[in-house]
Amino acid sequence: MHIVVCIKQVPDSAQIRVHPVTNTIMRQGVPAIVNPYDLVALEEALRLKDRYQAHVTVLTMGPPQAETALRKALSFGADEAILLTDRAFAGADTLATSYALASAIRQIQKDMPVDLVFAGKQTIDGDTAQVGPGIAVRLGLQMLTYVCKIEALDLEQREITVQRRAEGGVQVLKTRLPALITVLEGINEMRFATMPDMFRAARHPLKVWDKDAAGIEDATRIGLKGSPTVVSKVFAPTPRTQKAEIVQTQSDQPRDQAATLLAKLFTKFPQLRAEIGRRAS
Repeated sequence: MHIVVCIKQVPDSAQIRVHPVTNTIMRQGVPAIVNPYDLVALEEALRLKDRYQAHVTVLTMGPPQAETALRKALSFGADEAILLTDRAFAGADTLATSYALASAIRQIQKDMPVDLVFAGKQTIDGDTAQVGPGIAVRLGLQMLTYVCKIEALDLEQREITVQRRAEGGVQVLKTRLPALITVLEGINEMRFATMPDMFRAARHPLKVWDKDAAGIEDATRIGLKGSPTVVSKVFAPTPRTQKAEIVQTQSDQPRDQAATLLAKLFTKFPQLRAEIGRRAS
């Protein structure tokens, strides 16, 4: 079995600042990390590798510095790593990114058929959750998004059964391979890198592909040329000036505390009592 995991190197969102005058993101001095949701996807792929002796290939698109993210993935146990880097990829939105990654996966399939593609549910810099589904549509893969558990994998029947979190509950879905899976946080806990894998990751010769090696057939569909998305403004949320109100009770019993809180809410928002009564009836 061959699994491809798509990851992305992103700026650490905890240290990003927005310029107060230009309203643009200030990236200077902000360290780059592997997108946390992609690490969840990588761990799930590695768990399948442990159970089924799968071959795991990690794929990313970015500047040459993204090599660091790939070597980190190798240190966790991935077998192969491919970096798509070319000035032609610069400025890509989700549409252009999914086109480039899908083209690269087609190239990968020429050497070894791909059974599963994993991706995080979204990235912390864009938060669009569009690249994974975009790859699935371009490659004609069965698409399983927001997966919270992989229940079963039958390689003989080429079927996979997963739990997918949806509004109002959890769906249990079974589909044929090949498939693309985007996973939710909390599905697993990332393992620690072993010393042998860390040494292997440091020495491993990465595959570095430009647009030609990635099999890009139409250069107008990558980079800025292939990116119709326009970002008109980036801004930080306005800080709230209203302070939190502390509600104190004489009792430490949850029932009494809840009754006090509800009484306070009904006094402040009279329409709330009527709305709750209407919905209850």
